[in-house]
Amino acid sequence: MRSRRGAASVSTWWTPIPERTRTQLRVGRLTKAHGLKGALKIELYTDEPDRRFVPGAEFSLQVPTSSKWHRKTLRLTEFRVYNGNPVGFFEGIDDREEAETLVKAVLWVEQDATELPSEPDAWYQHQLANLEVWRDGVMVGRIARIDPMPAQDLLVIASGETEVLLPFVQAFVPTVDLQRGRVEITPPNGLFEDPDPADAEPEPQGAGRRADAAEAPEPDAEESDPSEAPAPDASAAADEPAAPEPPAAAKG
Repeated sequence: MRSRRGAASVSTWWTPIPERTRTQLRVGRLTKAHGLKGALKIELYTDEPDRRFVPGAEFSLQVPTSSKWHRKTLRLTEFRVYNGNPVGFFEGIDDREEAETLVKAVLWVEQDATELPSEPDAWYQHQLANLEVWRDGVMVGRIARIDPMPAQDLLVIASGETEVLLPFVQAFVPTVDLQRGRVEITPPNGLFEDPDPADAEPEPQGAGRRADAAEAPEPDAEESDPSEAPAPDASAAADEPAAPEPPAAAKG
C-alpha cells in the first residue's frame, strides 16, 4: 500500500477494473528454515503483519515450476517473532527437511481489487499503476510503477520515451482520483522540461575533462516484479527546494 503524508482525508474512491474483481498482494517471502519443527523465517512485504499473518490465513506460492509446491497453497497455523525475526508455522510442515523445500517461496494473498486500505490517503500499488498523470490541464504521461524507497516512495512516470521519478508526497501529487483514473501533479520546475541550452555553462577551452564519478551499482532485485529503481540523479535537483517530509510507511 502506498501512502502520502500531509493530506486531510481520503474519499470513497474506487478503481474500475473491467472483468476483474480480485487481485493478489505480495506480503512476504520465506527466507530460511528455523529450528527443527518446520518453522520458517519470513521477510515481510507488508506493514500489517497482524492482519495478513493470522492463524488460518492462506497463501498462494510463487515458486519455480519444478518445485513440489507449484500451484499449491500454504495455511498458517502460528506466527511469532524471535529476536526481531518474524517466524511462521504452517499446516503440514512438521520438520526442518520439509521446511527447506519452501525456502525462497514468495507469499501472496487474494483481495478484492477495489478495496481501499484502512489508512487515510493511501492506495494499493495495483490501484495506482497505469493511472494518467496530468499537469496544468495537460496529460504528461502514465504511472508505470511505484518504487518504494527508504526515504519516500517514488512514482515512476512514463512520459514519451523517458521515465520521470517523482516523490509521492502531497506537495507534488495533490490529487489522486481513482474514479477518473488520473493523478494531478505539481512537480518541481524543470522535471518534465528539457534544459535550455542557453542556460548551460560553457565548457573550458583547451582542457580535457576527467571522469571522476563512478557508475552507481544497480539495486538488487528480489523477484520478477520490479519493486526498486535507481535513485533520482541528485544533480538534476541540485537547484530545487528541499523535498517535503517523506510519506508514512506503506502497507501491503
